[in-house]
Amino acid sequence: MSGSEKYRLVIGLEVHAQLLTSSKIFNADEAAYGGAPNTHVGVITLAHPGTLPKLNKHTVELAARMGLACNSRISSFQIFDRKNYFYPDLPKGYQLTQDRTPICVGGFITIRNKEGIEKKIVLNRIHLEEDAGKSIHIENELDTLLDFNRSGVPLIEIVTEPVIESSEDAGALMTEIRKLVRYLSICDGNMEEGSLRCDANVSVMLKDAKELGKKVEVKNMNSIRNVQRAIDHEFERQVELLEQSKSVISETRTFNANDGKTYSMRTKEELNDYRYFPDPDVSPLQISEEWLTEIKNAMPLLPQQLYQKFITEYHLPTYDAQVITDTKEMAIYFESVCQRTQNFKAVSNWLMGPIKSYLNETGIEISEFQLPHQALAELIALIDQGKLNFAIASQQLFPEAMKQPMKSMNVLAAELNLMQESNTDTILSIVQEVVNEFPAKVAEYKKGKKVIVTMFMGEVMKRSKGKADPKLATDLIIQELAK
Repeated sequence: MSGSEKYRLVIGLEVHAQLLTSSKIFNADEAAYGGAPNTHVGVITLAHPGTLPKLNKHTVELAARMGLACNSRISSFQIFDRKNYFYPDLPKGYQLTQDRTPICVGGFITIRNKEGIEKKIVLNRIHLEEDAGKSIHIENELDTLLDFNRSGVPLIEIVTEPVIESSEDAGALMTEIRKLVRYLSICDGNMEEGSLRCDANVSVMLKDAKELGKKVEVKNMNSIRNVQRAIDHEFERQVELLEQSKSVISETRTFNANDGKTYSMRTKEELNDYRYFPDPDVSPLQISEEWLTEIKNAMPLLPQQLYQKFITEYHLPTYDAQVITDTKEMAIYFESVCQRTQNFKAVSNWLMGPIKSYLNETGIEISEFQLPHQALAELIALIDQGKLNFAIASQQLFPEAMKQPMKSMNVLAAELNLMQESNTDTILSIVQEVVNEFPAKVAEYKKGKKVIVTMFMGEVMKRSKGKADPKLATDLIIQELAK
């Protein structure tokens, strides 16, 4: 019996998202990514004696946005706690976090698998905390370098219940979280730069067991794909230990992306090791109903809401709606074009086809795409009116339009002599020429090989340089072959 048949995988994720604020959570030092080491620091960041923290109000608003998006209850009264542990890159010797009173309690995030089936991943909490600094270990050097730029940067930690059952679902949840924080404009979601980080708590249990297995926390995963790889490896490792009648040690492990394996870092701390207690220097936080209402009223439409809207109002297939809502910018571009055309499916086809290919080839995002919304609507209208076919529009007009994005599509198509030929006499002369050149193929058609029409059509399109109206050309070919 294989491990997947005998054992059950249980996963809980802890996802840290760096909030998009200009200053840190408890002081005015710059919170931006990058900068020379130890240039975004001041006396509060470095925990000089006698300094006092002051909470950044904007971080509370951003955290509340995430909670509302995740169907959480927003706590009206909160305190910050000291989480005590010693790391060289933690200047105070403790981290300010929310242990007893997280800003967001409960809630869920809806994910969708490849088959389109939805699942609700239940959350335990979302809380505010400050980030630590960064230890830099240079190979073959005895000393460790410390950069405190990141110390005190505001984070939210999104903690799920242990309800995730596969690495695929964990990946889908990470994708949805990244999408949410970007839609809400609270985090850039960049895992490579560390502004979105994931720790996976992985355990294994027999399928008929009642108690969860020993939890192993895996860190150091800088992509969604690596989160899935780490979980899959950890499942195999723990199953192998159990099959050999060995114990799984509750520990923290790091993931090596090069070999796809996890390695032990340290034994797992228990909650009492952190000696949580309320921080006496940070005043309790109260969120009024009036302020919470203001935050609710300023919430944008979320991916799930837009997904449903695009299916019901724009009649898109579920696959199209999922792709178009993948990024906030793509969804905005789609809706803007749809204000200028009724052919909503054509807009979706262009975004998922030629435009997506162009973005991939040039390495730019849709937010940098220069073709105006009206221009794409004009391009679609030319095809709908029979003045252009899609092949010429996508292969010839679109590339030229990207060089002159502000030019009218009608004018550009006329200048390039791309307008479709709809004159019956002109197309008929080409059709007759082709039919006369291939008498053997005509004979095959008359014997019942109707598919031969495709060959004649190809010849007509080639000789008309792709400009013949396909429907008219097809009708004329059939008419001539029937003689």
